[in-house]
Amino acid sequence: MGTYQHHKEFKAAQGVKISAQGLEHAIAGTGLYVVGPGDDVEDIKDTAMQDMKSVMSRIDRSGEGVCVQASTLGSLEALLEFLKNPDVRIPVSGISIGPVHKKDIMHASVMRQKNKEYATILAFDVKVTPKARELADEMGVKIFCADIIYHLFDQFKVYIDNLKEEKKKEAAEEAVFPCVLKIMPNCIFNKKDPIVLGVDVLEDLAKVGTPVCVPSRDFIDIGRIVSIEINHKQVDIAKKGQKVALKIVGATPEEQQKMFGRHFEIDDELVSHISRRSIDVLKTNYREDLSNDEWRLVVKLKNLFKIQ
Repeated sequence: MGTYQHHKEFKAAQGVKISAQGLEHAIAGTGLYVVGPGDDVEDIKDTAMQDMKSVMSRIDRSGEGVCVQASTLGSLEALLEFLKNPDVRIPVSGISIGPVHKKDIMHASVMRQKNKEYATILAFDVKVTPKARELADEMGVKIFCADIIYHLFDQFKVYIDNLKEEKKKEAAEEAVFPCVLKIMPNCIFNKKDPIVLGVDVLEDLAKVGTPVCVPSRDFIDIGRIVSIEINHKQVDIAKKGQKVALKIVGATPEEQQKMFGRHFEIDDELVSHISRRSIDVLKTNYREDLSNDEWRLVVKLKNLFKIQ
């Protein structure tokens, strides 16, 4: 027992132990080739590397993406093929075979400096060592484990969706959605401190917190929308075609309160006061939330404000 038996050939599925130098660099699942007397070693090396070249070609050249690990090369190829699907499209920055170790966490942690959401390891059918798990918690690297590819994707998608919601909340004060408002006749309820008036939402939507200005009056700011009423009910958003009552106050207590009849009149349209920064915030955090018409209005207001 325990003594190796030497054989000239093997058939069927018999286990073989190979002893050689450099086996720590061998990849599970790659082909094994025997070099014959008349064979070109370099050609066989190229053939042996074809599988790895195929896998490596899936790594995103931008250097941004998640790290993926699998138990075998075949499993890794299946996962990479799934991740590049147009309906999935998750970029990959690094690959590995076998259990997740501390070195894999260190590699994935680099992504925190580039794109926090990609400081992630998708571990398909592999174990995570306790030390790797501990280091991941310390360095803020997320590890998702599953034996089914779809489950791995579902976990990652929930994580990304939660991150996006957090970013939206953080950027809410800087996000200015486009809107064009027309003051309705006989609907001036208070001329100043605060301004309360009825408006018709001509384009897109008015939101609580939106800064409002008057383009026809040299873009004078009249304050921010602090409340919206429809049929005496408070709402956060008024959409195109709705007639609502707005309460508008100055952005800061020190700011001079603007007055209807002095700083603007009934015929002046009101628009949301966008900026280069607010446009960038919309692109980064709300790109999918805005319709094509809303983005066209963003461009229209951008040109109106002569924003580069």
